[in-house]
Amino acid sequence: MIILGLDPSLSCTGWGLIRTEGSQLVHLANGQVKTDSKAPMADRLAQLYREIEVVIAAHRPDRAAAEEVFVNKNPQSTLKLAQARGCVLAACGAAGLSVGEHAARAVKKSVVGTGAAEKTQVQAMLKILLPGAAIAGADAADALAVAIADAHLTRPS
Repeated sequence: MIILGLDPSLSCTGWGLIRTEGSQLVHLANGQVKTDSKAPMADRLAQLYREIEVVIAAHRPDRAAAEEVFVNKNPQSTLKLAQARGCVLAACGAAGLSVGEHAARAVKKSVVGTGAAEKTQVQAMLKILLPGAAIAGADAADALAVAIADAHLTRPS
């Protein structure tokens, strides 16, 4: 099964693709979609949608996964995150993908073993779980972690 992990953000959305082979995980690709902070909101959201649509068309994942939205102290930041998240989820929906949604603590626990893990611990575990993967940046790493968590959390019992 090929899983597309997503770490939505208006400024930089991370994406990562893994394939599960039994209990093994294989890194396929990852990247980041960066938008211009000076561009109009509609243009930035359209860019996110189009670029995630291209990733889906190129790699044909079986499903997708994203972190559940969390509330920031700044309501404007939360709103922008929600709009970006809606855009990437809409791209998944338009492609017919089911989307697993996971809390950040569940993702960290699945990848590192503790829900209170730091980003550096998650990135260190990615090097172990996906040896040799060249990761495009912190947002792509977060997206790969979401994909791995989805593989673990949705595994048939």
